[in-house]
Amino acid sequence: MEPIMIDETRLLDATPLLDFRSEGIARLIEDRGWLRLPEHDRIGATYDFVRDEILFGYNRADDIPASEVLADGYGQCNTKGTLLMALLRALGVPCRLHGFTIHKALQRGVVPEAVYPIAPDEILHSWVEVQTDGRWVELEGFILDKAFLGSLQQAFAGTESFCGYGVGTDCLSAPPVEWAGRDTYIQKTGIARDFGTYDTPDLFYIEHRQQFGPLRDLIYRGIVRHWMNARVRAIRSGQVPRIPRLKRLGPLGKEVADTVNRRAPKEA
Repeated sequence: MEPIMIDETRLLDATPLLDFRSEGIARLIEDRGWLRLPEHDRIGATYDFVRDEILFGYNRADDIPASEVLADGYGQCNTKGTLLMALLRALGVPCRLHGFTIHKALQRGVVPEAVYPIAPDEILHSWVEVQTDGRWVELEGFILDKAFLGSLQQAFAGTESFCGYGVGTDCLSAPPVEWAGRDTYIQKTGIARDFGTYDTPDLFYIEHRQQFGPLRDLIYRGIVRHWMNARVRAIRSGQVPRIPRLKRLGPLGKEVADTVNRRAPKEA
């Protein structure tokens, strides 16, 4: 967390991606009564909504507007982050995006083994930084909904350092994902490169895009993401697919990899 030394007005603007004046987002805010809450609770209410009511899943692209993420009802780090930023700005809470890449090992188990070898080595990632109480707070723990994370915690009970299935943490049993006015994280240990902060996701995606290539991008949008979403739903319901012939899972050792294979059903 760093001291605030910035013109916050530009961190409240709407943009094509942060389209918080759209009908769906405006109606949601009105129906929930979030504007009547004090700032700390406004942040917490929107954070919990994006974490648990917008389920973890893969949209058609990273650079889609917040209103589309809301309509989809699911998202991943980048798309859920766009929705969270739009809601925060609509509620008068300044925020910005911090861009990264993560090692693809963090997505293993969600990415089907058949296509994992051709997945990019690094995957575009971001979290949201919110300005509150005179400081910046880093928010990443909204990515995985409670049901999805809880299923992994149950499947790998007794494991703490964990990198896979969309998780990157040193404390799987109790990762810092609850809003309490402090930083929250759930994929931080999988970070590869740091691109710094951006006022808006629009600016971030002008400079950085997932390096699929035209053919892989077409295959991802039309086939692979739907396959991944089916695996996410299976994990959420307690059916955790195994990772076969795994020697290491990111920073995890063989003992944990063996636990993955022993407790999880065969590859789906």
